[in-house]
Amino acid sequence: MNRALRSASFALLALLGAALPGLGLSQEAVRQADGKQTGREALVLVSTIDGAIGPATARQIADAIETSTARQADALVLRIDTPGGLVTSTRDIVSDILASDVPVAGYVWPGGGHAASAGTYIIYATGIAAMAPGTNIGAATPVQMSGGAMPGSPQKQPESDTGGKEGEGSPPSNEQALSNKATNDAVALIVSLAETHGRNAEWAEAAVRDGESIGAKKALDIGAVEILATDLDDLLAQMDGREVLANGRPVKLETANALIEHLEPGFMIDLLALISNPNVAFLLMMIGIYGIIFELSNPGSFGPGILGAICLLLGLYALNQLPLDYAGAALIIFGLVLMAVEAFTPTFGVAGFGGLVAFIFGAVILVDSDSPEFQLSWWTIGITALASAALLIFLIGYTWRAMRKPVATGAEEMQGAEARVLEWANGEGYVHVHGERWHARGPAELAPQSTVRIERMDGLTLIVG
Repeated sequence: MNRALRSASFALLALLGAALPGLGLSQEAVRQADGKQTGREALVLVSTIDGAIGPATARQIADAIETSTARQADALVLRIDTPGGLVTSTRDIVSDILASDVPVAGYVWPGGGHAASAGTYIIYATGIAAMAPGTNIGAATPVQMSGGAMPGSPQKQPESDTGGKEGEGSPPSNEQALSNKATNDAVALIVSLAETHGRNAEWAEAAVRDGESIGAKKALDIGAVEILATDLDDLLAQMDGREVLANGRPVKLETANALIEHLEPGFMIDLLALISNPNVAFLLMMIGIYGIIFELSNPGSFGPGILGAICLLLGLYALNQLPLDYAGAALIIFGLVLMAVEAFTPTFGVAGFGGLVAFIFGAVILVDSDSPEFQLSWWTIGITALASAALLIFLIGYTWRAMRKPVATGAEEMQGAEARVLEWANGEGYVHVHGERWHARGPAELAPQSTVRIERMDGLTLIVG
């Protein structure tokens, strides 16, 4: 009896053990399938991108995606108004968006704003592409620094003596080949993004090759974007129920009446945005160099050296975030060296002028970017070039020449100075020099009020003759 009871108890426990995991999985599936029935309110986070796309923007979007994932948000909306930016930062942003587990929507906003150049790629990378009335998108052609026409655009060829066009049938130049390569790479990227999200790939290619730009209404009509929304509430209402891709997985959006929270950039992102401006980064680097030079010429002052080291490190960190051309950096350093040579060993301006030219050329090509927002301004280049020339040629040169002047104090200064005899007897007495009375030795025939010249000092006694 007891054996039968124990056997029945073990069998019942085994059945319960097998059923409980399945029951738990079923309940979890129900909770995941219908989160709203468990009382969870839909959450949408919003991050606003305003200005040129750079390292700070890439960091801001990466942080927004990370925060959205950690908080299990239903969607992340990127409000975008940008003229474009750096290719490297744009590719980082596109990669982060495509790898996000949280659906990302791109919204060109506000009215009058645009998603030009890099902004077009970002919009095409998002799961939902939306625009506000009065906005535009496109003009995604890579810009050549030389200012020449891009491939696909009409160019007037110079005519040869035979009446034909020079270079006709000849292979493209190295500059044209590099331009073709950059354009084809950009086309491949944006077409791939268009195909991923089912958008108009033909117009996307035209936006890159021909620089086409269109308004919000036409973008909606041709399928470049999915939604035309007046504000965030309108956008979320139209997003609700749509199926989008998030990290390659289809996700159904539930954004109607969602709680909206705005993500503000942190202090480090604001600081990075400030110092990643190439003009600010370049000025920080130059201030750092000046501070260290001043510290080396005046040892023990500490303040200029510490400030200079901080500015130099911040400037180098900021420049490292930008596409730096090391040839430009080398030319800047070479220019500073030549101007220093002019200061210490005057060459009648040859080294100084050469250093100034090298400095200017180095500053012009320092940041290797096609985007005007990430190139040094001519004002910055001109002011720093003149300041460097003035500091290194005039100030340091003046200091060096002052160091080479005869000593104005001490025993060395006394040698050769004239003195007037006050008292004299038996080859010694007192003389007056530099407003002071000194004991002196010299010829026995000297008389008071006569003028003598100091030959040297023997302790505190002057030897005159």
